[in-house]
Amino acid sequence: MTDSSQPRHPEAPKGRPTPKRSVAQSQRRSVANTTMSRKEAAKRQREERRAALERQRQALASGDERYLPARDKGPVRRFARDFVDSRFHIAEWFLPMAVVILVLSMVQVAQLQNIALLLWLVVIVMIVLDSVVTGFRLKKTLAERFPDENRRGAVAYALMRTLQMRRLRLPKPQVKRGERP
Repeated sequence: MTDSSQPRHPEAPKGRPTPKRSVAQSQRRSVANTTMSRKEAAKRQREERRAALERQRQALASGDERYLPARDKGPVRRFARDFVDSRFHIAEWFLPMAVVILVLSMVQVAQLQNIALLLWLVVIVMIVLDSVVTGFRLKKTLAERFPDENRRGAVAYALMRTLQMRRLRLPKPQVKRGERP
């Protein structure tokens, strides 16, 4: 028996005879289920897709690594998610703050409109500073913990996650605030 991890020499025999064309074709036909009509095949494909999407939805809710979409898979992405979810970020409150600031700017009082403008500036500066600090910390921690893994895009992935409100994040947070990832 040969070891499959070693590459076979190109001129070495493969160890079995080449099947006749008729045998190979009949084997292919038996594998492919040709008795299905086009409608049945489309229906089966829809059901398989629906089942796969349901598994993926449940995985996003539970954090099951096997069925997550490709963008969320892997230990680096999991660590980036846990890193973000274990801390408070100003960016996750951007949408509620934006609504409040918008309401203040709609009021026909000059003082309130000036306050709303100042609040916009303060909120944006705070989000940018928080994102820069989080990005540097995460990049440093990823380099220490995963020196041999592909870390490309993990920081951007984490920063985009900070912009979502915690309860709306998918995959659902698996760590509590204050926990170390």
